[in-house]
Amino acid sequence: MSTPIEQYVPPEWQEEIDLPTPGSTPGDAAGAQKQLDARNKQLAYEQRRLKEYEKAAAQKGLSPASKKVRDARVTAAKKRLEQAQKNQVAAQNAYYQASGQYDQLLEGTNRDAFLALQSMFSQMGLGSLAGQIFEFVKQGYGADTIGLLLQDTKEYKERFKANDERAKLGLPVLSPAEYLAAESAYRQILSSSGLPSGFYDNPADFRKWIAGDVSPTEIKSRVDMATEAVNKVDPNYRGALFQMYGVNEGDLAAYFLDRKTAEPILRKQAAAGAIGAAALRRGFSINTLNLEEYASLGLTAQEAEAAYGQIASGFESMLGIASRYGSSWTQRDAEQELFTPGAAGSLKAESAFEKGKRLKSQERAMFSGGRGSSSQGLSAGYRQT
Repeated sequence: MSTPIEQYVPPEWQEEIDLPTPGSTPGDAAGAQKQLDARNKQLAYEQRRLKEYEKAAAQKGLSPASKKVRDARVTAAKKRLEQAQKNQVAAQNAYYQASGQYDQLLEGTNRDAFLALQSMFSQMGLGSLAGQIFEFVKQGYGADTIGLLLQDTKEYKERFKANDERAKLGLPVLSPAEYLAAESAYRQILSSSGLPSGFYDNPADFRKWIAGDVSPTEIKSRVDMATEAVNKVDPNYRGALFQMYGVNEGDLAAYFLDRKTAEPILRKQAAAGAIGAAALRRGFSINTLNLEEYASLGLTAQEAEAAYGQIASGFESMLGIASRYGSSWTQRDAEQELFTPGAAGSLKAESAFEKGKRLKSQERAMFSGGRGSSSQGLSAGYRQT
């Protein structure tokens, strides 16, 4: 049994190398890189030390005893260098494996087989199986056998999960090629219809359709119906959504096609857009932040129609009143008077409701005995709690 070679590091070299803990295993690519760096330093150190020992042993005029000692150092240094080279190779391979560069660990036909299988499964969205492909190739399995073995992995079953539902329903299980072709057809139909990014564009989104044996033709029909529905939507509503959010007809189609999925994208826009449509119909401008604020109060499209009708009927009159008394009256003031009567108006010193009440009171005082405008209107229905 050979005696382990001691890793003696003279004091003058200790600052140059950082030896890894014996037996430690890197848990990730960063750890493996650190191990590799340390092994590279160790290898460089052993190479320099061997050269120095060989130079010392080659000196002339050494006594036989000194020559023997120096030759022994050279022999020990060669063994240490050999071990350092093995350690460096092992660390390099560990880094390749930790960083997923499995092809660097294979040669010849094994490497070709690995690369072909890795490419095929990556196209399926299963690039995470590269490590298992590498292990199977190392064990000598052929490509067909590896393909079958990988079908038993958790990743593969999750990727083609709809096949489990199809089997339970008595439907034929789709091959990977058929499964991917169905996804591609769905994606193409939805994309060409102008549906928004993030809406039905990943494998999990298509799972229910594949499980239910919904053909691409049927999906095309659904998309066409949704698009037709959008075309019948009030143009003021479409215009409000477009001005506020850049929401086009494709986004609305997503809403009609699948409300549950589209809701996170369009729920806020839809509510504010309905209020904006009422504003546009009465000739008013729209402000996204203001309308979202009103939508958060639960204002419905019908209530918005009534509110903007009331605002429009008295707006020109209020402009004249405000001008007569050296004040101002804006669309925002009129909206706040009804929707958020407690909020500060354009003068900041009083709420829009109080401002409107003051101006109307001044007008009544000037034209004593005349009919004043209602200071309450719809405000009671939209008071903040």
